[in-house]
Amino acid sequence: MTEYKSSLLRLLDERGYIHQVTDADALDALADKQIVPGYIGFDPTAPSLHVGGMVQIMLLRRLQQAGHKPIVLMGGGTGKIGDPSFKDEARSLLDEERIKANVASIRTIFERFLTFGDGPTDAVMVDNADWLDALEYIPFLREVGRHFSVNRMLSFDSVKTRLDREQSLSFLEFNYMILQAYDFRELAKRMGCVLQLGGSDQWGNIVNGIELARRMDGTEVYGVTTPLLATADGTKMGKTVAGAVWLNEDMLPNYDFWQYWRNCDDRDVGRFLRLFTDVPLEEIAELEALEGAAINDAKIRLANEVTSLVRGPEAAQAAEATARETFAGGGLGADLPTLDLPAGGISVMAALTELGFTKSNGEAKRKVAEGAVKLDDAAMTDPAAMIAPDAGTTAKLSLGKKKHAILKG
Repeated sequence: MTEYKSSLLRLLDERGYIHQVTDADALDALADKQIVPGYIGFDPTAPSLHVGGMVQIMLLRRLQQAGHKPIVLMGGGTGKIGDPSFKDEARSLLDEERIKANVASIRTIFERFLTFGDGPTDAVMVDNADWLDALEYIPFLREVGRHFSVNRMLSFDSVKTRLDREQSLSFLEFNYMILQAYDFRELAKRMGCVLQLGGSDQWGNIVNGIELARRMDGTEVYGVTTPLLATADGTKMGKTVAGAVWLNEDMLPNYDFWQYWRNCDDRDVGRFLRLFTDVPLEEIAELEALEGAAINDAKIRLANEVTSLVRGPEAAQAAEATARETFAGGGLGADLPTLDLPAGGISVMAALTELGFTKSNGEAKRKVAEGAVKLDDAAMTDPAAMIAPDAGTTAKLSLGKKKHAILKG
């Protein structure tokens, strides 16, 4: 680890957030003597962010914990275009009404991580539509566009990836990096923002913003990127068989969210505790040193800490109680995911797919053939068998040892 003077860079370094820093010595000196306003941009493409974006949210939390000012930039303007970085295809374009609804929904999550207000280190949320919507095309080309080299823009990995795969990259998307650079310059002018943070896939966009601020205004600003996060088995963070692990409870039940962390790979426990919780480093070192079955205690601690932060302590307590009752007591925890059955019931394979336990009926058939599916703890052998509890009664459907659901008649 690098020896930093500022509490900000020491905190980020100790907890594993730092991948690259532009002019680390200058940023370290600045953060050691004054409040540093820093921002991260989030495109409101859905009503919720998912676990894959949690590192960035935690970065802003760390910024505030170290005595600096977090700026949450919502991409109400750039969200109308979509970031092409390492995407296989263009995102569908959203209308303004949907974007505003998504921004309002996403804000509720940030309010759990950050303290908002008018103080010098209080977080603020701004929308780049405030300045991007007012831009006029010709003046923008003359004043901003002339500072960008197309040759250099084509060299960025985020663009090269699409072009090398011969996947279409629209002119609309190509403009995204210019607009993101302009965001940094605008935030520097409007709010004295001197730091942009983001994942390592944003390095080129961040550097563009730094250079634009210097060329147009003579302003020195800085960037910090985090390593791109994957689980120990190489899976993209926040993705499961059932889909994205959403942060908002109306898009993913509390129990499923808790289980995502409880079921993490043994090798990820320490890293996830450092990145996604406020547990002290000394305590994390003890937890990740646990071996054998004892590592499950560390996983439960991880699940409880993250769920408490994202969903609230009550949600964490209820999820843990449900898991304890389901796994240890053999009962039906009230917080398990539920499926209301149609009249006449549902087939085993259809229930597994409907619950998101399997991606398809074909996969469900394979799981049944492997003996991994149980109904009320009895092994199922026929994937087409109908499940039809009497009205007002329930049954427990299980896939393996970790996935359980309540079926309601």
